[in-house]
Amino acid sequence: MIENDSIDLIATHPPYANIIKYSDSIDGDLSRMEINDFFREFFKAVKEYHRILKRGKYCAVLVGDTHNRGHFVPIANRVMLQFMKVGFILKEDIIKVEWNCQSEGRRYAFGNNNFLLTAHEHLYVFRKTDIAERSKYANSSIEFFKGLDR
Repeated sequence: MIENDSIDLIATHPPYANIIKYSDSIDGDLSRMEINDFFREFFKAVKEYHRILKRGKYCAVLVGDTHNRGHFVPIANRVMLQFMKVGFILKEDIIKVEWNCQSEGRRYAFGNNNFLLTAHEHLYVFRKTDIAERSKYANSSIEFFKGLDR
């Protein structure tokens, strides 16, 4: 329903896969999906963001990571890769330190402030470019992720 190349800025904070439930039974609720289903469905949104955003304009997404059975699950990295795959270029990765969360007690597990254990979120800022402009960024994040899905 939104026209191609018609939006100047997108700011989003998607629900995390199967971590905090936002509904009891809404069909398609990302917060109720298992991790692989979440990424498959969220990628559809990422493609739509790219379609509706004007070239040269920005999309910001706030996303964090989690743990499952004591092991790190890098949700933010995979979300970042989805944006890169459709043609966004990463302008910035801003780290937002969380407060008053379950992981706060584990924040400095090594006894000093030099280590931060999953007590932050990533605010990724992406810019929509076209193929001609992306070729100017030979040493950028675009080139770094080129061919990643092979």
